[in-house]
Amino acid sequence: MPANMAQTPQPIPEAGSGGGAPGGLGPDPALILPQVEALGGRIAAVRAEIGRAIFGQAEVVDLALITLLCGGHVLLVGVPGLGKTRLVQTLGTVLGLAAKRVQFTPDLLPPDILGSEVLDQTSEGQRSFRFIPGPVFCQLLMADEINRASPRTQSALLQAMQEGRVAVAGVDHPLPRPFHVLATQNPLEQEGTYPLPEAQLDRFLLEIAVSYPDLDAERTMLLATTGRMETQPSQVLTAEELLAAQALIRQVPVGETVLEAILALVRGGRPETPADKLVEDYVDWGPGPRAAQALMLACRARAVLDGRLTPSIEDVAALARPVLRHRMALKYTARLEGVVLAQVIDRLVERLA
Repeated sequence: MPANMAQTPQPIPEAGSGGGAPGGLGPDPALILPQVEALGGRIAAVRAEIGRAIFGQAEVVDLALITLLCGGHVLLVGVPGLGKTRLVQTLGTVLGLAAKRVQFTPDLLPPDILGSEVLDQTSEGQRSFRFIPGPVFCQLLMADEINRASPRTQSALLQAMQEGRVAVAGVDHPLPRPFHVLATQNPLEQEGTYPLPEAQLDRFLLEIAVSYPDLDAERTMLLATTGRMETQPSQVLTAEELLAAQALIRQVPVGETVLEAILALVRGGRPETPADKLVEDYVDWGPGPRAAQALMLACRARAVLDGRLTPSIEDVAALARPVLRHRMALKYTARLEGVVLAQVIDRLVERLA
């Protein structure tokens, strides 16, 4: 590994603490430029290593990395067999994170995820309760087919996703840092599923649509995965380096134009303050403030991923669908008239030009 790959970014003065650029949204770009460039080099190595195991899903990989760089959770939506599980396993290996997988089923109970207390008895007859951590106590949790779990189990995961801790028998247990949930959902099989509540959907930073690979990528995948030896990825980052990268992402400066575009996009998707008649006629409920927060962070991470210091309007447009589509809902009349959510989001993006 190159020497600069192992360097952990150093803390940067926050805006207003002597290192801020006048009138800017963040610290002086000159101060963080070397660190952003170093982080870009590390992320390039991460992408290359992931590419040895994941074929034809470059956009999916980039969106997953953006989510992790922002410290968020991601919902992967796609039919079976597209490599969602392999992507999570590869991310855990390359980023040096302790990963676990839970297959969600209707009979899964909250203690199966969070853990439970058991009664211990010593040889002298003394009794005490001991907490046994569940699989949620990891750094990268794959919640496979999350919509097959009951609402009770889904709500148990909600606190862990939002607060980074779980409460069992009135005692709080902090989760490891970093902590990320990468959940998968099958869009085809709806029998025996429980739709995720809006509160939990909003906890996912991005919703990533996983589609079929193109012909060349699928040919490469066949040759690489059905031979005598399958290529295994190697670790590139550590958990500590990922935490430092997440702190650095939050200090990437954002221009006033991008800030206004984010606000216009998010606020324009609300039927209470519609920016377009399409929203007023067909949107039942729109994105809340957390959508704007997610979009701001994701734009910063996407800029760094592309080797740029500051985000642009193009970043806002590219991330509009992953950020908004699970934070909006259409009226019944929209379904009757064939209007889909992607059309509404694309219309809002067009208004940014």
